[in-house]
Amino acid sequence: MNRLNNHLDPTDLAILRELQADGRLSNARLSEKLALSETPCWRRLKRLEAEGYIEAYHARLNRTKLGFGVVAFVQVTLADHAGKEPLQFENRVASMPEILSCHNVTGDCDYLLQIVAENLDAYGTFVRDQLRKLPGVASIRSNLSLRDVKTSSALPV
Repeated sequence: MNRLNNHLDPTDLAILRELQADGRLSNARLSEKLALSETPCWRRLKRLEAEGYIEAYHARLNRTKLGFGVVAFVQVTLADHAGKEPLQFENRVASMPEILSCHNVTGDCDYLLQIVAENLDAYGTFVRDQLRKLPGVASIRSNLSLRDVKTSSALPV
């Protein structure tokens, strides 16, 4: 795989792969998997964290067990692309926990959102009472997920 950043050697990439697969790996287990002694492994890990390659550690939660039965991918178009409204829109979206991701995109819309809700009624209420009231929103187009075929936040390192 072609790497744009030449600062990462094969061992660094192996550390990143292992931690993406299991972020709870202890340094001892990680160093064992990579056939490194613990101190050099720990130093590499701390360097990867300090340089921003590792931003955080998370637990991946089961959304359906937690009661979020609806996943929607929502295309939002703003009425005006200049002035304060796009920034206000982005700031408000960033504070809404139902919105898992927001991407400023090219194409037929301005933003692509991933939203979760308990059910269709809750999603409809969220769209009506919160999403449509965001600054500058001209149109909203929703696509509901029928099932997850692949869900991953792992990067191909």
